[in-house]
Amino acid sequence: MKYGFIRTVAATPKIKVADVEFNKSAIIEQIIEAEKNSASIIVFPELAITGYTCGDLFLQNTLIKAAEKAILDIAYKTKELEILIFVGFPMEHNSKLYNTAAVIKGGKVIGIVPKTNIPNYGEFYELRHFAKGNEDVIFIEFGEDKDKYTVPMGTKLLFKCNNINNLIVGAELCEDVWTPNPPSIAHAMAGATVIANCSASDEITGKSSYRQALIEGQSARLVCGYIYANAGDGESTQDLVFGGHNIIAENGIRLSESKRFEAGLIYADMDLEKLNSERRRMNTFKVDKRSDYLYVEFNMNIEEFKLNRFIDSMPFVPKSSELMISRCEEILSIQAYALKKRLEHIGCENVVIGISGGLDSTLALLVIVRAFDILGIDRKNIHSITMPCFGTTDRTYNNACELTKKLGATLREINIGDAVKLHFKNIGHDINVKDVTYENTQARQRTMLLMNIANQVNGIVIGTGDLSELALGWATYNGDHMSMYGVNASIPKTLVRYLVKYSVSLFEDKDLKLILEDILSTPVSPELLPPKEGEIVQKTEDLVGPYELHDFFLYNILRFGFSPAKVYYMALIAFEETYEAEIIKKWITVFYKRFFSQHFKRSCLPDGPKVGSVAVSPRGDLRMPSDACVRLWLDEIEKL
Repeated sequence: MKYGFIRTVAATPKIKVADVEFNKSAIIEQIIEAEKNSASIIVFPELAITGYTCGDLFLQNTLIKAAEKAILDIAYKTKELEILIFVGFPMEHNSKLYNTAAVIKGGKVIGIVPKTNIPNYGEFYELRHFAKGNEDVIFIEFGEDKDKYTVPMGTKLLFKCNNINNLIVGAELCEDVWTPNPPSIAHAMAGATVIANCSASDEITGKSSYRQALIEGQSARLVCGYIYANAGDGESTQDLVFGGHNIIAENGIRLSESKRFEAGLIYADMDLEKLNSERRRMNTFKVDKRSDYLYVEFNMNIEEFKLNRFIDSMPFVPKSSELMISRCEEILSIQAYALKKRLEHIGCENVVIGISGGLDSTLALLVIVRAFDILGIDRKNIHSITMPCFGTTDRTYNNACELTKKLGATLREINIGDAVKLHFKNIGHDINVKDVTYENTQARQRTMLLMNIANQVNGIVIGTGDLSELALGWATYNGDHMSMYGVNASIPKTLVRYLVKYSVSLFEDKDLKLILEDILSTPVSPELLPPKEGEIVQKTEDLVGPYELHDFFLYNILRFGFSPAKVYYMALIAFEETYEAEIIKKWITVFYKRFFSQHFKRSCLPDGPKVGSVAVSPRGDLRMPSDACVRLWLDEIEKL
């Protein structure tokens, strides 16, 4: 699959304890089903060939020989398939019995991974039957008579696909992952991006939630995909019950999970490129090809398949209402405490903000109010300046004024129309030419006033620009681009709206709530061109594109370094019901052009708090040359 996506499967067949022939048929059936559904990797439970609960039957030659033959049969009957298979089975070597996972590809067993941590406590007595597996790789003969061939066996085995980038698979068995130092840690350090776990973990009250946390946590710790296949229906219930609780996780996120007490398959499409990107940016994550590991190489042909993976169209915005509330509160607190620290450090008790009646300045004002309340400073020391000019509408003007009053800040109005006209006269600009000079003169006049008022009141100017505007360069250089502290610098536009919406719920004043709700419904606009019949005519998203698209591009490009083609492909899925392909292509082109050409504005940004994993501060998060060429990225888009 292009763009680094592969389909993985955790399988729990309905088995019969010690009925190897029945179990083999059930396993083959599930392998064939998974292959038909475009799966690349399938993982079965621990000792799936025989059943985990055979007890002392594991000491019977008949069962051991039947298990080995069944593995050979599975390999033979799946030799035409492309899928990589992990099946748990008991294997004898040098008069010792081992609990292992057979790794099957192309009609052969290409490796055998033994369990290294053998439990002997509570309800588990594996040491009665199984020896601890060897870590270092040895080579054993596997098969029958003339068909015998040499197979590597050991914990330090990794399975590397030659023709799929970043696909390296390691394996561990059940108890291994529950120990303080699981084999999967060494696997990941040796390059494994996917871990397969053949498991038999019983069900007792509360264990499933712990199991979820364990698998999610291990995938996050190792920045890997983790396929956990658990024993289930058919195991003996003499003392234990197995629920077939299967989990597929990726870097701490649960992609898929089975219902307990149901046999079957669960699928998840992993993103290997995403995992590799995460590792690449973590210089503390050391991946080296290790000499004590054997890398078993194989090839795999994957046909294109329809991606079955949730692509979040608004990656900056939490999905659940509960998470939304906690996240909004956390972000507002980060912003407010950041400003608190700056004000304390410079001994400042006055701030100046330009208030427009738009979302960004509203959020900044709400953050300032929080910081002042934390510091115990009178809100009257918040100097809220409204500066109407040619494009200001009654709606935004009234909202700016009323919001300031309701929050208890000091309102000051300065109509900048005459000053701007004088400036036009001084530089010889025709007021009827409504070009970039016409627009930017207004923005710079406002910034000059704010800076000078800050000097008057012995305060600092708080910037209102957001992350999305900075990414697009949608700011007037040394106009709204500049301040003395930018509280919204790492807040994307899509999130700004939700932070203001959340703030509505924090106030009891009905009039204040109505003002905030009206601001939320006001079109995003710089209001630099004259309105028509009192309505805003200059709508930002008509000019630079929908912010929900730009925030999607921004997140996936900066957070993971994805290529234009992959971001475009993901956008087609995420916005399938919202935008046509050509519209997405148009705006991703605009994004790249503006992102590169406008970086000089980001090179001199004021300080501002980082609140999420994506930010563009030139001091830490985005260090790129202002004169970098965008040609490579645009060429890729043109080929789409």
